Parts: sequence; structure tokens; C-alpha cells
Amino acid sequence: MSFRYLLRVRYGECDAQGIVYNARWADFVDIAAGEFTRALFGSVTAIDLKLVKLSIEWRASAVFDDVLDIRVRTSRVGTTSYETITELHRLDGPLLATATTTYVAVGRDGAKRAITDHERATLLAGTDATVDHAHAK
Repeated sequence: MSFRYLLRVRYGECDAQGIVYNARWADFVDIAAGEFTRALFGSVTAIDLKLVKLSIEWRASAVFDDVLDIRVRTSRVGTTSYETITELHRLDGPLLATATTTYVAVGRDGAKRAITDHERATLLAGTDATVDHAHAK
């Protein structure tokens, strides 16, 4: 089950050739991760997280005004961390990039903490919700 986040590429996210600048892909992954967390837990602050690893593999470019269909799913849940896979497609089109992210759950003091049974079950269950900030559908 994959969560979907639809985002329209804005002019300021592109280089002089109109292609999405490489650093913006991490922004897209982060925005989608926040919306994924909100869809799962009702709020982006329901679980405190630290991003500890982000890896992106590009296959093709995106350009100004493309609508990106960003799909997020949990791929692994450990004792204190979990991993997501994010696939970024052009809407109704090819896979453009894949990102793997690892998050660590932290307490109010910022120290690493165990993922609760409820959080584990929620992360593993996922959601098929779609958030459309591109107004594409």
C-alpha cells in the first residue's frame, strides 16, 4: 500500500534550463514524508523523528509545471528506527527517482527511543491516502 502525494513543480525549483535542480528532490521527499506522517498519525508532530540517512537515485528529469506523483511506503521498522521508500513519478508517467530514507524516533529530550507497538503497526500498515497539493485530479 502506497501513500500518494501530488506536487506541481514550481518555477523557483528549476535551474536556468527549466529542469528541477538536484537539491530540490530532497525537499520533495521531505514534504511527502511529512504528509505521509500526517496521514498515518493525524499530525506531523505525533511522532518526533530525526532523519539520519537519505539516498536518492535519479532516472530522469522533471521540469517546470510537471505534476509529480510521489509515493511513500514503509519498507522496514526496527527497534528505534524505520525506513521508507519514496518513488517520484511524473503523473501518469515514468519513474523519475527513488529515495530511501531512515528515521530515528526520539523523545522530548532528543535522545533515541524505542518505536512503540502502535507506531510500528501504523507504519507497517501504511495507507492508500492521496494528498493532492497540485490540484491535478
